Amino acid sequence: MFKKILIANRGEIACRVIRTARQMGIGTVAVYSEADRDALHTRMADESLLIGPAPSAESYLVIDRLVDACKRTGAEAVHPGYGFVSENPDFCRALDAAGIAFIGPGPDAMAAMGDKIASKRLAKEAKVSTVPGSPDAISDVDEAVAVATDIGFPVMLKASAGGGGKGMRVARSADEVRDGLKATQAEAKSSFGDDRVFIEKFIEQPRHIEIQILADTFGNTLYLFERECSIQRRHQKVIEEAPSPFLDARTRAAMGAQAVGLAKAVKYRSAGTVEFIVDRNRNFYFLEMNTRLQVEHPVTELITGLDLVEWMIRIAAGEELPFTQDELRIQGWAMESRIYAEDPVRGFLPSIGRLTRFRAPEDDRNTRVDTGVFEGGDISMYYDPMVAKLITRGLDRADAIRNMGFGLDSFYLRGIRHNVGFLSAVMNHPRFRAGDLSTNFIAEEFADGFQGAQLDDTALGRVVAVAAALHRLTAERNRKISGQTSGHVAPLSDDWVVRIDRRNWAVSLTPIEGGFDVIVEGRPHPVIPHRDRDHFWQVGQPLFDGIVDGHRMVVQIDSTGIGYRLQHAGAELDVLILTPRAAELADHMPIKVPPDLSRFLLSPMPGLLVSLSVSPGQTVVPGQELAVVEAMKMLNVLRAEDDGVVAALHAAPGESLAVDQKILEFEQ
Repeated sequence: MFKKILIANRGEIACRVIRTARQMGIGTVAVYSEADRDALHTRMADESLLIGPAPSAESYLVIDRLVDACKRTGAEAVHPGYGFVSENPDFCRALDAAGIAFIGPGPDAMAAMGDKIASKRLAKEAKVSTVPGSPDAISDVDEAVAVATDIGFPVMLKASAGGGGKGMRVARSADEVRDGLKATQAEAKSSFGDDRVFIEKFIEQPRHIEIQILADTFGNTLYLFERECSIQRRHQKVIEEAPSPFLDARTRAAMGAQAVGLAKAVKYRSAGTVEFIVDRNRNFYFLEMNTRLQVEHPVTELITGLDLVEWMIRIAAGEELPFTQDELRIQGWAMESRIYAEDPVRGFLPSIGRLTRFRAPEDDRNTRVDTGVFEGGDISMYYDPMVAKLITRGLDRADAIRNMGFGLDSFYLRGIRHNVGFLSAVMNHPRFRAGDLSTNFIAEEFADGFQGAQLDDTALGRVVAVAAALHRLTAERNRKISGQTSGHVAPLSDDWVVRIDRRNWAVSLTPIEGGFDVIVEGRPHPVIPHRDRDHFWQVGQPLFDGIVDGHRMVVQIDSTGIGYRLQHAGAELDVLILTPRAAELADHMPIKVPPDLSRFLLSPMPGLLVSLSVSPGQTVVPGQELAVVEAMKMLNVLRAEDDGVVAALHAAPGESLAVDQKILEFEQ
């Protein structure tokens, strides 16, 4: 077994690998860029080494520096995590030349499966079901239109070297093929250094289901069941689960057998994933093979009891798998939610900045948090905006969803915008709970974007009851402080009006054992704060965790000076608690109208202004490109919403933009 390994990655996956290596008694070396000097993975590892500036092209992607780091620290092997050099055959060969083991597949298998065009050809030869499409890269627009017309619309334009949802566009007409090819090629070149694009048939209402495989060097290749990854936004996975609520035993076995067959055909070793598109009739088609550890691997670990990182290390060290396919069993259900630094209300645009508060749910038998950040740390513009992965387990799917709901409500993040509320809204969506999934789920169910979840009257009544109980406890504390300092003890009121979005709820409270019986509009809601380490919830703590109406409930609490901002199940509510007389007067208060900024084009995210496509005095029409902003390695095209004339430019290409910074102004 190796004595020391180097992790050629950063963030949560680097921390994940370090944890397993530590459990195995293996020393670890972290590498870091200048932007990651104080990152969590550098603190967790036994050793850490600077390898370059912040841009990944000058640090995490520089093969020579990674190999040199191994030599300088005496690392015997490298775990690449995912992304960066994890699927780079040249990196494998460079390590081999230096006598350093690569914890992953061999370079030949990686090269064969890393190219989508070559892998599709190999899949056909291995008798794996494939989607109809172009056998080679598209050379020009005319060929693209001809191929797409022959296949039949809709089609998918895909970067050959793509991954992570980048370099993919759906085209439903010849015009969309013409427009999309250039953009797909540019994005592919920018993200992967390879502008080859191919076309394949787009399957309507598809599910994205993948098979996890594990193979050693002794000829043993197994499949560790499937993961359902259909909840995606812009082809980027958001929520994953294992097993799939859609597959039956027959389809599972057939998909597993084809995945194993493909892995054997390329003499694969280590952990890998064969991804399939599955239609409504359970017909499945090969999509691609990821020759690395997947972001969503924890759900497989929770339902199999296997540590995939451990087995990757053991296989690389020459060990044989000690179990057979027949010995593997699905144990319960697991869910994973990817928590990103992004603003769902603003079209999921990236959010960067400092994590002023970071409080994750505690790990236990049914909850796991994989992260690479900490309170006070920064979310950088240079890398992927993932903050953490929340993984929950249950006896069945409903139980896993319920545990995920508690976990999301308990994930307390401040300082950045994030997608926790959106994830909660998905978890509570009737269609998701029914398992009626497709890769179009988010586009269909949140077609108008996300403006926060809407609670029904029962859930809203419970939030009102919690707010009243919290306010009463706050009043009790203030009363005690006032009595201690002035000797005067103010009377406590039991009758209040809770005001949310100009709607008033009359409440009254009666103390009961452990809490309060809160009457909301004539309906009782017993509120019992959870006892934790022999004390009740205390004023000032950011999370209320208790029993309301006999059900466990977690509510996030922020003081707004004169009121509270409460978050629960994806809803964010501004709450005022008033006396009945104050509530009457509040109904007469005018509503503050926000300023009209419609004549400005504002930057919707922090990022780099790559280009401006207009000049002062120019007339624009709806849909016309105005500017391109780069953020989190993605190019975002800003287009005109109405007819207008450009009056002035307020920013120049190459300038770093803040959120809502003025880019240009239109004539009024």
